[in-house]
Amino acid sequence: MRLLIIRHGDPDYTKDSLTEKGWREAECLAEMLCKQDITYFYISPYGRARDTASVTLRKMGRTAEVLTWLREFDYTIHRPDNLLTKKIPWDWLPQDWTADGRFYLKDQWAENERMAEGNVGEAYREVTEQFDALMEKHGYRREGGFWRAERPNHDTIALFCHFGLESVLLSHIFGVSPMPIWHHTCAAPTSVTTLVTEERRKGIALLRMLSYGDTSHLYAMGEPPAFAARFCECYDDDTRHD
Repeated sequence: MRLLIIRHGDPDYTKDSLTEKGWREAECLAEMLCKQDITYFYISPYGRARDTASVTLRKMGRTAEVLTWLREFDYTIHRPDNLLTKKIPWDWLPQDWTADGRFYLKDQWAENERMAEGNVGEAYREVTEQFDALMEKHGYRREGGFWRAERPNHDTIALFCHFGLESVLLSHIFGVSPMPIWHHTCAAPTSVTTLVTEERRKGIALLRMLSYGDTSHLYAMGEPPAFAARFCECYDDDTRHD
């Protein structure tokens, strides 16, 4: 089975939709996805993900199932640098999160006081359990660190979702803390991450990543990737700091 995790296009967060650029990106994405044999489509309930998927679904004459747990992982906490306003739990300043060694450990990252206060570990567990249930629905039952291939298949499943949520899924698949993935990777708008099951011994499958954050569909159409989710390369750059 092949799993495509697709981030929404360049977002207009105020409207929970796409910018003009985001719509162009969605068109580029659709040109690529329409050439693939996608068996099932699942989408986040948020507008920016649904709008991104709508272009592909319209071109292919298909529909998608909305899964509430594919929403952005936007549960809020008080970050150490801002005790007045709650923010998403995974966007920390480097000097703060790297100071707590628990953030590198898959069984301890949620014990950080800020994360515990916001019940982020429980939210993570709920999302990953839903993902495991989806995998089981499609023939692969989670068993420890691998999946039991009860109904092995060559289906392709597309998930239209969000960067924060994608990182949660990848950390669960890899068996690692999500914090380094949230901070050391960046999946650009409409990027596609591809994983495939490998069944080297009968009935025992592992999800293996073939590509992460692929934006080749944008370059193919002359559309540069958006800057969304990134921060300034140098502090004096006229780009995003927070």
